[in-house]
Amino acid sequence: MLHELHIQNYAVIDSLSLEFHPGLNLLSGETGSGKSILVDALGLALGGRASPEVIRTGADRVTITAVFRLTSAAGKRRHPGSARAEPESPPWADWFEEYGLAGGSEPEAILRREIHSNGRSRLLMNDQPVTAAAIRALARQLVEVHGQNEHVALLSPEAQLDLLDQFAGLEAAVAQVGQLFKRFRDLESEMESLTENEQGRLQAIDVLSFQIQEVEHAQLQAAEDSKLENERHILANLEKVRAVAAGAFAQLYEEEESASSKLAGVARALDELRRYDPQFDPYLEPLTAARATLEDLAFFLRDYPGRLESDPGRLEEVEDRLALIDRLKRKYGSTIGEILEFAERCRQQLSNLVHADERRDRLRAELERAAKEYQSAAEELSEQRRTAARRLASLVREELGQLGMEKTRFEVRFDIARTTLDRPDGSVSAEIPSSPIQGGARGIDLIELRISPNPGEDPRPLEKIASGGELSRLMLALKTVVGTARGLRSAAPGVSLRLAATFIFDEVDSGIGGRVAEQVGQRLKRLSRQTQVLCVTHLPQIACFADHHFYVEKLQRGGRTVTAVRHLDSPKDRAQELARMLSGSQITEAVLEHAATMLKQAEALS
Repeated sequence: MLHELHIQNYAVIDSLSLEFHPGLNLLSGETGSGKSILVDALGLALGGRASPEVIRTGADRVTITAVFRLTSAAGKRRHPGSARAEPESPPWADWFEEYGLAGGSEPEAILRREIHSNGRSRLLMNDQPVTAAAIRALARQLVEVHGQNEHVALLSPEAQLDLLDQFAGLEAAVAQVGQLFKRFRDLESEMESLTENEQGRLQAIDVLSFQIQEVEHAQLQAAEDSKLENERHILANLEKVRAVAAGAFAQLYEEEESASSKLAGVARALDELRRYDPQFDPYLEPLTAARATLEDLAFFLRDYPGRLESDPGRLEEVEDRLALIDRLKRKYGSTIGEILEFAERCRQQLSNLVHADERRDRLRAELERAAKEYQSAAEELSEQRRTAARRLASLVREELGQLGMEKTRFEVRFDIARTTLDRPDGSVSAEIPSSPIQGGARGIDLIELRISPNPGEDPRPLEKIASGGELSRLMLALKTVVGTARGLRSAAPGVSLRLAATFIFDEVDSGIGGRVAEQVGQRLKRLSRQTQVLCVTHLPQIACFADHHFYVEKLQRGGRTVTAVRHLDSPKDRAQELARMLSGSQITEAVLEHAATMLKQAEALS
């Protein structure tokens, strides 16, 4: 569960620390006090997109720390055949292992997000750097967020299909279908290129042949250009090189006062000194080695000028060779390695074009096989989806019944997707004409969630019939059902079945009130018995069911606006806040009494 949240310099938050608990944690306060800011801050810690604009004025960075802790109920399992409890691996253990991080078996995971004013951002898990993509992969196991904008997202067919796949645990099957579709499309594109007009094929053969011949004729060698550059530099300064080498040899060995003769004198002196004091013994061997090294260098310098060619035409040859290599670099690659790789690609393309008829026959067979493999996998995925859809509809209807929509009909309508071409950005372009397969990268299914809140009416698409309040309750029902299914799949044998995630509902009360709000509050309370729930609300009918109530307010400190949070840990404080939610600033004894009664009734219903 989410145990602690620490926020520094985020928007109107100066420094804030919150400790959450199991059960229903509720946040309330005036509009604009910063309740949703807390949810947004947690989203950043969980890998959300960062921007320096969220940094509090005058600060140089935002720091958000989220501490997740394994609850005792989820942290132990019963040993088969005994009453003894054994430690259970945390839900993040596999994720730690996958990303090569230490501490995966610890009962606590500490996420920290830093956003600096220069735009730099970093994420740490237990003080180990991680990528935002890695944290987002973990976040789905830890937190289920229902935000204010998800009502609109729920109307999208793509979002509805995502929801069904999450419920059924079909992510791996969808990925496999996507890979098969990509293979089919790649083969189809290659076939299209082979069936272009014959004139274009012959022209391509001529161009490729010329390019290959030009590179092969050059007979390039790896790192040849570096060796030639070095040789050119020597040849261009040949006389100076010879003079400097001869002078260095003379100073090292040939002159009367050469370095070699001086070192010989030093060696004789040390040899004599060691007779009187053995402290000089360790220096004799290094000195002997130094003399040997200098002598080797001297003999190399002596012979070096003789190894340098005097042929005046050699410099011209080197210049011409470098010019050829430079010309090839401008045409085919910035290095010799890239030029050779280019030539190899040209050979492969030329072979495909020369043997186009043979390749075309093989491609037809491969395309037929790829189409069958895709169609088989897509149909199997579709069958799994249809089976899961019946279970989903049944469970959602049960949930809606507990939310005051007992007579609501809910169904998942299927249609066949047209074959489409997926763009690189993930969007979908027009239908592919006369394709031998149905569907796309996500299979052959299009689904549409339909609802009929009123008896006697046929189920219709959500955007055409559901009100804001009905959408809120439907989203709560869907989130509960999908989250529960994911939690059951991730539970190990012998572990008490609990949801895998902390549920966060940001203003789930949108568009509802009165009796419906009370029913939503009761459902959130029941959900919190299985998993931790965080809820942002404006409605007292929901707030009265809280196990832990936090009041969010804006204050003025030192001429600055800050957001503060108080834990309302006494019945009196909770009744005061419920009274404010009921009647605003004018709180009477009657309103306070009503608030106290709501708390007692909620406790009785719980």
